[in-house]
Amino acid sequence: MFGNLGEMAKMMSKVKDIQSGIKKLKSELGTLEFSATSAGGRVKATVSGDFVVKSIEIAPEALKEGCDVSSAVTEAVNSAVAAAKMTIQTKMTEISGGIDLPGLF
Repeated sequence: MFGNLGEMAKMMSKVKDIQSGIKKLKSELGTLEFSATSAGGRVKATVSGDFVVKSIEIAPEALKEGCDVSSAVTEAVNSAVAAAKMTIQTKMTEISGGIDLPGLF
């Protein structure tokens, strides 16, 4: 009977570790940055780890060459957001020890 209490205590300790790791990650998200380019590198988007668009850079030649800037910006932003999501998912897996915790990010 008491053996189960020991396992429960270990599980509760693990939960506290996971909660601490998630709290730390959430506080760091705004400082992480992810960039992606499109249109042959002529459009660059940078987003933070909390999915805030930090900057959009459009090279002058993209405008001169008739580049579809709207599509290029959309592509770059979506790629940067995807990179942020992948990194966050990897960090969450590390924090949780592989336990799936849906809906946190």
